[in-house]
Amino acid sequence: MSLRGLILAVQFLTRLPTPQVKDFRDDDLSRAAVYNPLVGAIIGALLAMPLFLVADRPWLAGVLTLLLWVWVTGALHLDGLGDVADAFGAAHRDPQRFLEVLKDPRMGVFGVVTLVMQLLLKFVLLTELAASPLWSGIVLVPAWARWGTLWWSQRLPPLHGAGMAERFSWQLSPRAMWLWALLLAAISAFVAWPLLLALLLVPLIAAWWRKKLGGISGDCLGASIEATESLLLLSLVLLGNL
Repeated sequence: MSLRGLILAVQFLTRLPTPQVKDFRDDDLSRAAVYNPLVGAIIGALLAMPLFLVADRPWLAGVLTLLLWVWVTGALHLDGLGDVADAFGAAHRDPQRFLEVLKDPRMGVFGVVTLVMQLLLKFVLLTELAASPLWSGIVLVPAWARWGTLWWSQRLPPLHGAGMAERFSWQLSPRAMWLWALLLAAISAFVAWPLLLALLLVPLIAAWWRKKLGGISGDCLGASIEATESLLLLSLVLLGNL
């Protein structure tokens, strides 16, 4: 286990304080990506605290968890979701405009509306999860979503000019990806079995990107993480009492 890689993964995916890493190289990002699921579990452990501490007040638990979620991730993946929504909105009649709009730092109405709806959806699902017997599954939700980044980067080519997706895929190990899948599946089967749907959901998202765009970008990775997290939360809420 590389402490340097873990620190870089934490730095990239969260706002948590870490020691400074010297002599950063381009291939460090790809090497560090193997720790993405572990960083996701760290995020999930933090999110479990408000759900547990104020479980008797679901609305308060939901909003505190959501605020913590946005803060600890620095809204990194929400930014990607908003950019992708804008790009799809602008490219509705002209698919060639997708990448052009994706590079635009400004956010339009499609992005704003999508972010509002995503935050509202997560808030409602978190309030429901606070009263669910499977509330502890929140620890694994971000872990599964960040495992998805390994799958998508391995299985999808980067879009033209999509540097972040390309840098992720440089030195990713398929063996590590499958080991993470086995570990997360074993824990999910014991803690929160509906999360096993991630094994189907992540490949389906990859297939959708391949059909829609033929590849993936860094913003698409962020949007995919947000979509995966929401769908896994939904599975916990809907299947939690079965």
